[in-house]
Amino acid sequence: MANITSQMKRNRQNERRHERNKAIRSELKTRSANAIAAAEAGDADKAEELLRIAQQRIDMAVSKGVLHRSTADRRKSRLTAQVRRALG
Repeated sequence: MANITSQMKRNRQNERRHERNKAIRSELKTRSANAIAAAEAGDADKAEELLRIAQQRIDMAVSKGVLHRSTADRRKSRLTAQVRRALG
């Protein structure tokens, strides 16, 4: 445990950011899974809408500093490809 005041504050900040980042990453996984599930069910319109929302959330994670821009681009590309394959 830190004895230095500034380090104790830094630890508190890190904990808050960790929880916030964890929530954002969890939402990304959920949104992606929903888009893939809709595509596998054959609902093209719903899959496209969920894909668009998932991509928006990925971009939001970049703007908040949770993901790197290249990582986000790669995830969006792979997610789009998965949805397209599932739709046939």
